[in-house]
Amino acid sequence: MDIAALDAIDVHVHVEQDSHGCFALDQELMDASAAYFRSGQDRTPTVAAIAEHYRERNTAAVIFTVDATAATGHPALSSEEIADLAAEQADVLIPFGSVDPHAGKASVARARRLVTEHGVRGFKFHPSMQAFEPNDQRHYPLYAAIAELGVPALFHTGQTGIGAGLPGGHGIKLRYSAPMLLDDVAADFPELTIVMAHPSVPWQDEAISIATHKANVYIDLSGWSPKYFPPQLVRAANGLLKHKVLFGSDFPVITPDRWRADFAKLEIKDEVRPLILKENAVRMLGLA
Repeated sequence: MDIAALDAIDVHVHVEQDSHGCFALDQELMDASAAYFRSGQDRTPTVAAIAEHYRERNTAAVIFTVDATAATGHPALSSEEIADLAAEQADVLIPFGSVDPHAGKASVARARRLVTEHGVRGFKFHPSMQAFEPNDQRHYPLYAAIAELGVPALFHTGQTGIGAGLPGGHGIKLRYSAPMLLDDVAADFPELTIVMAHPSVPWQDEAISIATHKANVYIDLSGWSPKYFPPQLVRAANGLLKHKVLFGSDFPVITPDRWRADFAKLEIKDEVRPLILKENAVRMLGLA
C-alpha cells in the first residue's frame, strides 16, 4: 500500500455479504438498518467490489464484519475469509477481524491466528450487538492478547441503527455501548490502542473526555453525516482532539462520497482536515 499516494483512509467499512451469498445480518435487521440510514445503494457489496469502490476514490478502507453469533444466533461471516480476500486487494484494503467475546479462550486463540496467519491489522467489537459489557474482566484476556499482538481494537459506541425502530430494538441494548465502559479498558490496558466508533450520542461528552484523558484512545466519525455532528465534537476535533479524530464512513450505509461532501461544508480548520482524513489513521494503524 502506497500510503503517500492515498487521499484518505476510511477506518470504518462493513462487509455485509461473503462470497457464498451469506449475509452479516438477518433480513429484519438489514431492512430496519436501511430504513434508519435511508440508504438506497447496494447494501451487500463483496470485498472485491468494496476494493474497487475505494480504489476509484484513491482511498484506503479498513474492512470488517461483526461476530455476534452468541448474542443473535445468526452465523457470522468469516473474518478469515475477509482477511484473505483483502490480501488480494492490499493496495486499498486493511482487514480487521471480529471474534465473539463470549467464546472465552477460543476467541483469544482465534484472535492470535487471525493476526499471525491471516494478516489482520486490528479488531472490531460491537458491544450492543454482541451483548457484552466491555469492562467485564472476563474479556480482559482477549484485550491482553490484542495488546500483545500490537493491533488496535475498534468499539462501537452510542446509538446504533441496528434494530432501530423495531419492537424492543430487536432486543439490542444500548447501555453496552456507553463510552465510559471503555474508560476502564483504556486505563487497565494503556498499551492497547482503542478507537471509539461514531459520535457517541447520547454520551458524546463522555467520549470526548475519555479521548482527551487517555493517550491510547481515538474517536472515529463514522455512522453520521458530518452535518449532524454535535457542536462539541466539532470543537474538539478542531482543538484538543485534532490528532485523535478519524475519518470513517460506515459504508455501505453511508458512502465515503456522501460523508466527504458533507465534511467539506463543516467548519474544520484547513490544517486539521488532512489529519482527520488520513494522517491520524496512519499513526493509529501503525502504517508510518
